[in-house]
Amino acid sequence: MDISDKIKELRKSTGLSQSKFSAKFGIPVRTLQQWEQGISAPPEYLVRMMAYIMLLEENGPIKGEELMGGKRADD
Repeated sequence: MDISDKIKELRKSTGLSQSKFSAKFGIPVRTLQQWEQGISAPPEYLVRMMAYIMLLEENGPIKGEELMGGKRADD
C-alpha cells in the first residue's frame, strides 16, 4: 500500500468528504485529490501529523493527569 492509498484510507475511515478532510488540515481540496490519486505526495511530517491527530480524536481527549503518568503537576 503506497502513501496515496493510506491517505485515502485514513480519510474514508473518518467518514469525512475530501472537502471536510482537507479543511480540517488546512490544505486545498485539489492538493488532497492529487495525493489520493498519486499525482503528488505530501511531506512526511504532514502525514505523521494527520495520523496523530486522527488517533487522538479516536481515543478521546487526553487529560493532563494522563500526560503526567497519573500524577498531578503540583505533586
